[in-house]
Amino acid sequence: MATTTNYAWETPDDTDLVKDGAAAIRTLGSSVDTTTKALNPSTTLGDIEYRSSTANTNTRLGIGTTGQVLTVSGGVPAWATPSSGGMTLISTTTLSGSSVTLSSIPQTYNELQLWVVNFDPSTGAQFRIAPNGGTTATDNVEVNYPGGGSPALNGYQGYMRNTNNFNAGTATNSIIAVFPAYTSTAARKSAYMTMGFLDSDGGNRTAAIFNKLECGQMSSLVLSPSTGTFDGGTAYLYGVK
Repeated sequence: MATTTNYAWETPDDTDLVKDGAAAIRTLGSSVDTTTKALNPSTTLGDIEYRSSTANTNTRLGIGTTGQVLTVSGGVPAWATPSSGGMTLISTTTLSGSSVTLSSIPQTYNELQLWVVNFDPSTGAQFRIAPNGGTTATDNVEVNYPGGGSPALNGYQGYMRNTNNFNAGTATNSIIAVFPAYTSTAARKSAYMTMGFLDSDGGNRTAAIFNKLECGQMSSLVLSPSTGTFDGGTAYLYGVK
């Protein structure tokens, strides 16, 4: 019997007198089916295959879990959790109403980063971030350009905020806040926030804000304008290894 070049499937020779065509077709079909399955061992959405040490046979690598990356272990592909430097999107939240709570924050990262784009308050207002819903207000150190002042840091506070009001109806404001060591149970922590915005007087501003927070281990962030409601904006929360 003749065989195919790549997978050695049996086929009749040109000179063979095929007495049982159905059997010959069935034999060839079974060979095709077996080979196809060997090359496509996936069983679950998201599986991938890679070439194994056996010729014409692939190995199934099951789908990994959220936050894992594809790496190589022992000479073959494998899913693994990044040991350091990885940045994972935890949540994407549309800003609406008088406040938005980002809750159930995983405690498996070294740092949190909050990116807010297109923040638009209904009235001229500050932007506030309250870890664990903190409400204590004291000054933070803020450097504004152009103009603005640098308030003295009088003590620890329950939330972060800027001193100049954002202009209402301007959906081009952006904010980035960073929370190092957010999982620490220490009562007091340092954090910082930067932003670019149009203030309520119509001036373009950038601000760098340095905070001393009294919040303990962070499990949630409450975002709000100091007055009014959110007319727009999106919050992206990232975990950093």
